[in-house]
Amino acid sequence: MTGSQANDVLVSFRGVQKTYDGENLIVKDLNLDIRKGEFLTLLGPSGSGKTTSLMMLAGFETPTAGEILLGGRSLNRLPPHKRDIGMVFQNYALFPHMTVAENLAFPLSVRGMSRTDCTERVKKALSMVQLDSFRNRYPGQLSGGQQQRVALARALVFEPQLVLMDEPLGALDKQLREHMQMEIKHLHQRLGVTVVYVTHDQGEALTMSDRVAVFHQGEIQQIADPRTLYEQPSNTFVANFIGENNRICGRLASRDGDRCTITLPRGEQIEALAVNVGQVGDPVTLSIRPERVRLNGHSEACSNRFSGRVAEFIYLGDHVRIRMEVCGKDDFYVKQPVAELDPSLSVGDLIPLGWQVEHSRALDPLQLD
Repeated sequence: MTGSQANDVLVSFRGVQKTYDGENLIVKDLNLDIRKGEFLTLLGPSGSGKTTSLMMLAGFETPTAGEILLGGRSLNRLPPHKRDIGMVFQNYALFPHMTVAENLAFPLSVRGMSRTDCTERVKKALSMVQLDSFRNRYPGQLSGGQQQRVALARALVFEPQLVLMDEPLGALDKQLREHMQMEIKHLHQRLGVTVVYVTHDQGEALTMSDRVAVFHQGEIQQIADPRTLYEQPSNTFVANFIGENNRICGRLASRDGDRCTITLPRGEQIEALAVNVGQVGDPVTLSIRPERVRLNGHSEACSNRFSGRVAEFIYLGDHVRIRMEVCGKDDFYVKQPVAELDPSLSVGDLIPLGWQVEHSRALDPLQLD
């Protein structure tokens, strides 16, 4: 990292570990730099260590080993209320006996701010989340979405340099959640505050983040911008966890630079990008995104070409998922926009299909945890 980049780092995890029983590491050896002003999402299944990492940064958990720095200062012995960090939780954690305005003023009065400044800040924060007319209501008189907005305003009201969000939209329905995703994203762009966001919802992570760190079994598997993560997963776990993915197991037949040939159990051969492979003869998993598969005449230019049988159509409004039997697999999916679907296609049809080399990635063999 260059000197100027080092100055851009707000938070550093250095060799951080966490265990509750002295044996199993929930967080294994976390080294992570979070840049000033970025929206970083920690994404992963339950128990992967993402929330524990966030809680250590917040000060509600203590690292078993390693160090966390904020602005170059060690946080290890600093209590949560002295860290200058805003927090938003899934359950809002609003005080039910206080009005919206009083809820927002609370973190300011704790910090000893004068009443005049308090009133000014509260007003600003309320207009930021478009709740000016709700200042005298109590949390119980608000909808879930409004409560979440208040929680957001309360985390931002004292203008912290860092805001942590733990599954903040988990309790909202799909439409409201998608609306709030964009609202938080736009707020972040406007305020330039650093956000660390925890979710297990990959769509949410891809929509909102500058970078996403994918956690699995206490370790970061890959950290990248959403597009890179989706288009260029570095291992099988990431390929499967982000978006939909066709997996085909085979063995490495040959390798030439960044390309390789894979032999499937029934003898078919596939050319792919060699991303994470061992020696010739070793097992590999091929990853192909459903939207990258071409059917019928569209497959003629593809270097990997096979025939497949249509097993099922799954209609999803704007697109159709077609389940096919390909290369001995009966759960190979092709995704097509409704407008591009061939209306004459029907279940049982045997058709040619294919995909380009650059869209098939040869990755580590599938681990069945």
